[in-house]
Amino acid sequence: MELNHSFTVPVPVDDAWRALLDIERVAPCMPGATVEAYDGETITGSVKVKVGPITLTYRGTAVFAEQDEAGHRMVLTAGGKETRGQGTARATVTGTLAATEDGGGTDVAVRTDLTVTGRPAQFGRGVLADVGDKLVGQFADCLSQKLSTPTSTPTGVVAGADGSPPAEQPVQEAEPIDLVRTAGLPVTKRAAAAALVAGAAAALAVLLRRRCRRAGN
Repeated sequence: MELNHSFTVPVPVDDAWRALLDIERVAPCMPGATVEAYDGETITGSVKVKVGPITLTYRGTAVFAEQDEAGHRMVLTAGGKETRGQGTARATVTGTLAATEDGGGTDVAVRTDLTVTGRPAQFGRGVLADVGDKLVGQFADCLSQKLSTPTSTPTGVVAGADGSPPAEQPVQEAEPIDLVRTAGLPVTKRAAAAALVAGAAAALAVLLRRRCRRAGN
């Protein structure tokens, strides 16, 4: 399925371009995602998704397939698999940056070609699009706040009090994306409909059993 989103950040396009390529800086803004390693080309990490009482973890990698600095266009390909299941997720994310009319901000357009198997796939394109809208909104708000705050010590490192080299901090696991809570009413309705169908099927099965028993007598 193809999903399209857009948002605006309050910095010039060149600054926004550098910020979006600074994975360690923007990683905390990615809902549900934990970046474990980045070597300048390949990102290794995981994404947690909560579906009702079940939490799924997709572990995999993402690679920048294209970085066109002149055109301010980047393409990221990612793939992951459930750590305790057969579900998979693959995505090609294309981001295009353009200066706002006043030149003081940047409009970011994101197109995602997404393929999901397993439990999250049951929600369909409409619900996943709604979830995507809200998650992109959260990401944009977080990124805007970070870009408005001057950077000091690089993300993930703390300098020693005696001047020793900075020590790496343990990776902090992100909170899972709660599909039901994030999507809200559409998923709740679908869950209620599913429960209604299951209840009707159970009632029908009971009636059939009773009729079979009567016929046998």
